[in-house]
Amino acid sequence: MARVVLTTPTLDDEDEFLTANHASRSFHRPWAYNPLTPDAYRSYVRALSDRKVGYFARRRSDRALVGWVNLSEIVRGNFHSAYLGYCGYADSAGQGYMTEALSLVVREAFVTHRLHRVEANIQPGNTPSIALVKRLGFEYEGLSPRYLKIGGRWRDHERWALRAEAWQARRG
Repeated sequence: MARVVLTTPTLDDEDEFLTANHASRSFHRPWAYNPLTPDAYRSYVRALSDRKVGYFARRRSDRALVGWVNLSEIVRGNFHSAYLGYCGYADSAGQGYMTEALSLVVREAFVTHRLHRVEANIQPGNTPSIALVKRLGFEYEGLSPRYLKIGGRWRDHERWALRAEAWQARRG
């Protein structure tokens, strides 16, 4: 049985989410700048739709929040693709929770949402995040210079992708 369960973010989760983000602020920098205010959290929850699906990763044993995962910019038609975004929290880092959470979300992407491709864009120096997507079978596709504006600066990102058929082949 998985040690992680996925839940849908709600307005009731605001305090727990903001507390976790504040506690992990230095852990995430310079890779991510998560919502730190009630307004920013409410905007995040309101932005969830059929083109952006959010999940909270919770430890099964006590339902503590260990991270979050998003499938965003979901495109149908001939593309059937989405971007994968995620952050784990400092107090649960290195324990495999985010590997489990991303594995569950990737399954959702390919089975429930019937996507063909999931792409993660990761800053080159973020070695823990790169190792995480590699464990899940994502393949390196190249470097996108000055790809995303993070923390007020345009930053290079590596493109990592997993296709449904490669995911299925790994499952056996």
